[in-house]
Amino acid sequence: MAEKTNQAYPLAPANGYTRSDGESLVSEDELKRQKRMKLFMYIGIFIVVQIIVMTVFGLTVMKVKTPKVRLGEINVQSLNSVPATPSFDTSFTTQIRVKNTNWGPYKFDASTATFMYQGVAVGQVSIPKSKAGMRSTKKISVSVILNTDALPSSSTIGTEVNSGILTLTSQAKLTGKVELMLIMKKKKSATMDCTIAFDLSTKTVKSLQCK
Repeated sequence: MAEKTNQAYPLAPANGYTRSDGESLVSEDELKRQKRMKLFMYIGIFIVVQIIVMTVFGLTVMKVKTPKVRLGEINVQSLNSVPATPSFDTSFTTQIRVKNTNWGPYKFDASTATFMYQGVAVGQVSIPKSKAGMRSTKKISVSVILNTDALPSSSTIGTEVNSGILTLTSQAKLTGKVELMLIMKKKKSATMDCTIAFDLSTKTVKSLQCK
């Protein structure tokens, strides 16, 4: 009796289709292509983000703004007026404030602040050479003494003294440079233009406006 021979046969795929070596290579190439596309996409996103960051940096940090100069609160020490003469004299303390909103210090030269009545100087104070730090305000305390000695006889000071309200103006100009990133320096001039109204009856400051 002849013996039965058991012969093994390879199993067919479930879908009845066998993947060839060529298809495996195509699949690998497709995966590589997709990886390259993802890499290029990430590089593109990185470049766009860098452009946005540099644009924002240029529009904010590197943009140089003009510092502002203002008078601070005025503390009157004496205020005298004589309608008959007419004349006045006053002394007070205040602060000259240099506000720097830049991302770097503002170094300015020495200057003066002039106080005037109808365009005629009635007193001055010196502003020393100094520096307003990055995004900060430099406060310079000054003592001011004003009088009518320089006013011409044709002045209308008598009318204001009789009204009880004396209006003066104060002006100053600072010249200096804003320094950014320790390498970039840009010249900037800051100006002050303030109007002060004194109440002669109460010997106080009625209003202070600066622009």
